Amino acid sequence: MELNNNSRVGIVGLGLMGSSIATALLINGQKVVALAPIISDTNQTAPDRIMHSLEESYREGLSTIPAKDLFQNITFTSDYADLKPCWLVMECVLENLEIKQDVYRKIESSVSNKVIIASNTSAIPISMLQNYLRVPQRFFGMHWAEPAYTSRFLEIICGEKSPLEVGEQLYVIAKNWGKEPTLVRKDIRGFITNRIMYAMYREAFHLVENGYATIEDVDRACKNDGGHWMTFCGLFRYMDLTGLQAYHSVMKGLFPELSNQTTVPKLIDDVAKEGGNGISNGKGFYDYSPEEAKEWERTFEKFSFDINRLSLEYADKTTDISSVKVKK
Repeated sequence: MELNNNSRVGIVGLGLMGSSIATALLINGQKVVALAPIISDTNQTAPDRIMHSLEESYREGLSTIPAKDLFQNITFTSDYADLKPCWLVMECVLENLEIKQDVYRKIESSVSNKVIIASNTSAIPISMLQNYLRVPQRFFGMHWAEPAYTSRFLEIICGEKSPLEVGEQLYVIAKNWGKEPTLVRKDIRGFITNRIMYAMYREAFHLVENGYATIEDVDRACKNDGGHWMTFCGLFRYMDLTGLQAYHSVMKGLFPELSNQTTVPKLIDDVAKEGGNGISNGKGFYDYSPEEAKEWERTFEKFSFDINRLSLEYADKTTDISSVKVKK
């Protein structure tokens, strides 16, 4: 396997996440081949979305190169043969095993055995997906956050057959893409962040469904507590900053009381069965008019640029003061 950060990266799947990843790569000097396995994606939806994100990134100072110049570095296609010059191909399709298996087969038939193939899956074990490949050791997880071009998050996940040294090289390249990556050395479903976040989601549903709090109150509490400090530091650092003895004491009484539900909560199940998909169709845990949905999207985009600037400012400061001694 050869890693060449100067050649092209392929992206298969041009929905919201694939388009966002393409934007992130373009901003950080990477040429992109963007392949739409669904014909509708080859219409103006993905190109327009990427151009808009590039324009906003330039306007907000995240990129120093005009959008029209960066846009020249992306090629849109529906032909898998166009992936041949890529050193890395990232799959960003639906979380459907049959669809992913078909995509991997087409990618492998179009590129050399030295090309890295990665999935943006948020929860499917990488070791499971490796079974669908002819050359499984070339396969890794690369889990991004939305918006990919403003978030500094990127998880690199090794499967059972992934060489750790290649994962470490991808980690270095991710830093060159402006990320503060994490390397998951041992594959586990959900990786790092989703295992933490879905434990939070589960408890949120438990509180609402059992009448302890409303949806609005849970959102407000999370925004004004965890949302106040998580961009500055992670969970373990926060316990250090605020007195870990207190957490040790609270855990003894609280852990046995937390939800350990293993089924999908009824609240989200009902919304999903009624066709709710959040702001994309105006129906979710909240209702949105078309104007409200657009305003939430605009505000979230603006916030993501602001929080990126703030995180970069304090990342530099905390790096300077940190002499890390980590307990293992």
